[in-house]
Parts: sequence; structure tokens; C-alpha cells
Amino acid sequence: MTSLAFAPGATQTVIGRFYVWCATDGLEIVIWILAGLLIIRFIRWGAEGYAARQMTQFDQSDEIVQSEDAKHRRALVDVVSWTLIVVVAIVVGLAILVILGVPISGLAGPGAVLGAALGFGAQRVVQDILAGFFVVAEKQYGYGDVVNLTTTGNGVAEGTVEDVTLRMTRLRTGEGEVITVPNGQIIKATNLSKDWARAVVDVPIPADADIALVNETLDRVGDEFYEQEQWHDLLLDSPSPLGVIDLELDSITVRMVARTLPGKQFEVSRALRIEIVQALAGEGITVAPGRVEAGGGPPATMADDVGSRRS
Repeated sequence: MTSLAFAPGATQTVIGRFYVWCATDGLEIVIWILAGLLIIRFIRWGAEGYAARQMTQFDQSDEIVQSEDAKHRRALVDVVSWTLIVVVAIVVGLAILVILGVPISGLAGPGAVLGAALGFGAQRVVQDILAGFFVVAEKQYGYGDVVNLTTTGNGVAEGTVEDVTLRMTRLRTGEGEVITVPNGQIIKATNLSKDWARAVVDVPIPADADIALVNETLDRVGDEFYEQEQWHDLLLDSPSPLGVIDLELDSITVRMVARTLPGKQFEVSRALRIEIVQALAGEGITVAPGRVEAGGGPPATMADDVGSRRS
């Protein structure tokens, strides 16, 4: 039987070469990795510091909602930091390949084949990145905006934007749930908090009610509501009735609208409903049961509100 044991001199040579490699190329690889991690950490620290500083300035200011420029800058910082992290990872990876002696030029042929294969599998990723670029460049929405996103397959995601990158948008719903939507799957984005919003309240009343009295009451409610200190700063003008918008056999629907600060339309509409119901009850006019909500969410007649909320 032949022995397979290594000679002591050969073993020492292998160990010696390993030590030399660790002290030279191995050490250089470790330095590149540590440098990359430090740079990535610095980029994240800068982005998180900017977000915290912006939030502190907003909390200390007299503004009720963040400006459109502030929301766009926050989204832009998130996208730039994400892009820089990807670039750093690619540079570190290429540097390690060079240290290991892998010829970069020799990877052109296999890289083309691999790129073509990955291209078919990564079409959605590329689509997400391109879509995310236009979301940021066109200022469709930014951090803190309340949005309604229609995705492929007629899926709907609605909530407050918590993060925007070139690949995805992360939302927080009113129930506290986090929804992550790839940008490439968004076919329609409805921004509910850009520049200004519209609170819409549909008031169903009996068909035999005095319309003139109803309009007069709604006008009075709008003026009194606008003068209340807690709502005055959220409103851009006094709530006003638009008249009859729907006729049914036993009821008539009157619509009342008010322009509000971005994202405050739901809060204003909930309070306005309560004022309207109480004022009409004082005039002896009853609201059709089950048609007007005063809860925490959008109105029951939201199907009509969506189209007119921003018009």
C-alpha cells in the first residue's frame, strides 16, 4: 500500500505560502471589504441624519404639513443613498476579483452570456428601477405623501409613503400595516396630498326636504366651521355646498366640499359630517340612515369622492 502522506517540507511550503498570501492579498481583500462596509455605513448615516434633521426642523416649525420640496428632497436622498451603496458594492467586488487574479477582460465573453441570461430573468428588476427613476424625477410623490397606487392585476395599495427607492415604494396603511410595492408594477399613482386636497361630504336628505333651507343651513355650517380655530388652519377656504348631485325615489344627495391642506381632507370631512348632521337635526331635517359616516376612515360614498377630491 502506497502512503499518501505529504513530506514535511512540502507542508511547510504550503503553510508558508498561505501565510504570505494572508499577509498580502488576503489583507488587501479584508481592507477593501472593511472600507466598503465603512463607506456604506457612512452613506446610511448621512441619509438617516438628513431625515432626522428634516423631521426635527419640521417639528420645530409652525408648518402643519411638510412642503412638496421637502418631501421630494427626502425621497431624492433615499434614492441617491441606495444608488451609492450599489455602486460601492460593485466597485469592491471588482477590486476583489482583480486581487484574486481573475482577468476582468477575460470575463467579457462569459459576462455577455450571463448578462443575456440574467436579462431575461431580471426584466422586472430593470423595469422597477426605470419606473422608480421617473417617480423621483417627475416628483409624482415623496416621503410623507398619502397615495393610492393601482398595480398590475387591478390591485390597490393605499397609505403613507415611508420609503422610496429606485426599485420599490413602501407604504404604511392606516391600520399600521407595511405594504411594499415594486415600482414597475404601478400602473396608476393617485397622490392624495400634493399641494392641496379636497374634503367631500355627501349628505343624503329626504326627498320632501326644503332644499333652500338645506343649502342655507350648509352655508351657515361652512362659515361657522371655518371660523373654528382648530379647523381654520387646515382649511384653504370656507366649506360650501355644491347643490344636489343625486336624485333617488326617497332621498336627495347634496354635496359639500372644502379645500384643505395636503392629507388633511379625511380629518376635516369627519368633523364636518358631525357638524352637518347636528345642524340639520336642529332644523328638523333628518339625514338618511346609514349613508353618512363619522368614523375614522374615508366616507362611505368614496366612489364619488375619489374623482372629485383633487379636481
